[in-house]
Amino acid sequence: MNIAIVGYATEGTASAQYFLSRGHEVTVCDKNADTKVSGEFATQLGDQYLHNLDRFDVIVRSAGIHPKVILAENPAVANKITTAVNEFLEQSPTKNIIGITGTKGKGTTSTLTANILKSHGETVWLGGNIGLSPLEFIDKITPDDWVVLELSSFQLYDVKLSPHIAACLMMAPEHLDWHGDIEDYHNAKANLFRQQKSDDVAIYYAANAASKKIAENSAGVLVPYFADPGAKVCEHDQIEIEGNVKICHTNELRLIGKHNWQNVCAAITIAWQANCKDIAKIKEAVTSFSGLPHRLELVREFNSVRYYDDSFGTTPETAIVAIQAFDEPKILILGGSDKGSSFKALARAVTSGSVQHAIVIGDTATVIAADLKEAGFTAITLGLTSMDEIVESAHAKARPGDVVLLSAGCASFGLFKNYKDRGEQFVTAVQSLA
Repeated sequence: MNIAIVGYATEGTASAQYFLSRGHEVTVCDKNADTKVSGEFATQLGDQYLHNLDRFDVIVRSAGIHPKVILAENPAVANKITTAVNEFLEQSPTKNIIGITGTKGKGTTSTLTANILKSHGETVWLGGNIGLSPLEFIDKITPDDWVVLELSSFQLYDVKLSPHIAACLMMAPEHLDWHGDIEDYHNAKANLFRQQKSDDVAIYYAANAASKKIAENSAGVLVPYFADPGAKVCEHDQIEIEGNVKICHTNELRLIGKHNWQNVCAAITIAWQANCKDIAKIKEAVTSFSGLPHRLELVREFNSVRYYDDSFGTTPETAIVAIQAFDEPKILILGGSDKGSSFKALARAVTSGSVQHAIVIGDTATVIAADLKEAGFTAITLGLTSMDEIVESAHAKARPGDVVLLSAGCASFGLFKNYKDRGEQFVTAVQSLA
């Protein structure tokens, strides 16, 4: 077949190699005219990258490219468009697949779930939105292996199959610039569950109405977490499952913040449904895990001030839970590019959350500052444009015992390439303090 790969970033590169290895003709189509492409592939680069795609048998879109972008120039190709996730779900040698979605917590929950399964002796492959396309390891999988996929709304937008175990974590408005509205965002998430059968399992966060509604698109068995029979936090902050099976105490967790209790309970519930029920092994897996990069990660303690990198948090809701994770006085770094979110609730959380000063940056700075002032918070710094300036300003304002927290509540584009670049620049600047 003649295959078009639209978008040649991490996922597109893996897709191109996968289809080439199966004997197909592959053309890489990318908007960047300077994209470096292996000589094994034909190319269609630059402004004409979407031109005449109807000549291809299959069009594999990378997750961030909306199908509407392709269809705007090629209106007759809807039935040709697919994704790496669709191809994997169709061709996977194992049916032991776990799909995890939600607004935040996906990476932490997916990694924890994989760790619990591994602790029980299972061979586990972790991929999806977490950075590794499942097509990169599809040829290494055996029928008895487990696959854990972290899946974004971009990846689920046109997914046609559902995994055996699907989980929806906490939901909040996000990516509304891509989806257009919250209904479209929720609808994409619901695709993870729509093709499940009666013997499949749909897991949801019991305290979140949107999570439950999304999971209810499944024909499978509905299992909540943070409520019976799933894992939940009980009296004295004890984590239990199936009523009274004790796993561990929350103070034994190395993950920071009560929001991570949700992620731990989700992972335990998912693994339990995969028949991983050895309490000692579960406890070891969840209490030894300290988190993923750029998720409330302690960078350094300097002059009795602790500096935390939460650059992965790109919504107001994640900034709120980061603020609530610390009782100490905080110097908070907020702002970035606009994804269509409201900052009213975040402003209220700043006002009531022991925040001493807010350094507000990026395209959203004026909107956030206005909302902060409306909520009665006026200790605001604006106008800083480099991470060195930002960290120096935070350092100057912090006092012994304070926490300096980068939890921007926004995407990073404009000042930074992405959340990783923002976090890495923060780490470098903090380590340079002297």
